[in-house]
Amino acid sequence: MSNGTVVLAYSGGLDTSCILVWLKEQGYDVITYLANIGQDEDFEAARKKAESLGAKKVFIEDLRSEFVEDFIWPSVQANAVYEDRYLMGTAIARPCIARRQVEIARMESAQFVSHGATGKGNDQIRFELTCYALYPEVKIIAPWRIPEFYNRFRGRTDLMEYAKKHGIPVPVTPRAPWSMDANLMHISYESGILENPKSHAPADLYLMTKNPEDAPNVPDVLEIEFRKGFVAKASIQKYPLSLLLSPRGKHGVGRIDIVENRFIGMKSRGIYETPGGTVLLKAHLDIETFTMDKEVRRIKQGLGVKFSELVYNGFWYSPECDFVRHCIAKSQENVEGKVQLSIFKGQVYILGRESPKSLYNEELVSMDVQGDYDPCDASGFIRINAVRLREHCRLQGFSDPKP
Repeated sequence: MSNGTVVLAYSGGLDTSCILVWLKEQGYDVITYLANIGQDEDFEAARKKAESLGAKKVFIEDLRSEFVEDFIWPSVQANAVYEDRYLMGTAIARPCIARRQVEIARMESAQFVSHGATGKGNDQIRFELTCYALYPEVKIIAPWRIPEFYNRFRGRTDLMEYAKKHGIPVPVTPRAPWSMDANLMHISYESGILENPKSHAPADLYLMTKNPEDAPNVPDVLEIEFRKGFVAKASIQKYPLSLLLSPRGKHGVGRIDIVENRFIGMKSRGIYETPGGTVLLKAHLDIETFTMDKEVRRIKQGLGVKFSELVYNGFWYSPECDFVRHCIAKSQENVEGKVQLSIFKGQVYILGRESPKSLYNEELVSMDVQGDYDPCDASGFIRINAVRLREHCRLQGFSDPKP
């Protein structure tokens, strides 16, 4: 007798294949779900593998367009960067994946969902908070947090032995000594030999970008057009989605090697390649500054930091994140125009920009034209701003401050 139906987030790899069989051993009917968010994957092979291992149903869902429209573009609007450097290619993908997993679970009347995320990482939090937010009564099976599972499978060797015993096909080529996660926006690398933060990344690690030293000696020059903070089009692209798939990686743009603070409380070392996302961030920052009021932008910068923290920590589907996204979207109403840029040897260089909603007044700022501005007004402005500085000096008893 079945213990119920579980929808398993399935990759086709060793871990989730073993989890599929293990769940069946526990008496569950297993539905596998594989999300296509732009990773290099043989989806048909994954389908056949899941079916051969006894999956009751197999769902392979093409989520690329909604990943871009519902998750990447709002992140571009927010200038979303976690801890000043990470563009969160993995973090923004998790709520997209989990949202469809929940939809399948509801459609199939499944009481359970499951995943292969570890008990130390951020992904378990991101997946599960999304599931609980969208399907409150769902029950979650996280094998890597169940003692009888993680005590049984203490490493890859145990998984390989289990796979051989149960007829699970195993990779014929050696696995890279690190873990990878890829989608339209980026590739991340962590774990394995990368856990020593002093160790340099091997030269053959990077898959999405070329070493800047080996990049072409001629830059790519392109123009990106924004409307309401979204990419409307790019000069060498037919559809915004292709900007993320374009050969920006040939110039080595978007590589970072960082130690970050996981939500769960530990620091981890991660290496990321985000070529298209890096180009978009630079371009959006430029057109935003060109068209947005100074004080609105100051508030919006704070909202961008808050948005990044919420998304990194798994709270995409929370009332506070919903509120922040709406505020950011409001701030983008006049973020419209074109940015010209050059991509060369690992760097993005802004060349120029134009906008029908620009707040840049060439005559007002010109050193050669007086315009509608009286320089004498600056004297009073400076004296007013100096009042508190003079008072500070007086109250502190400064008589001969050192430079």
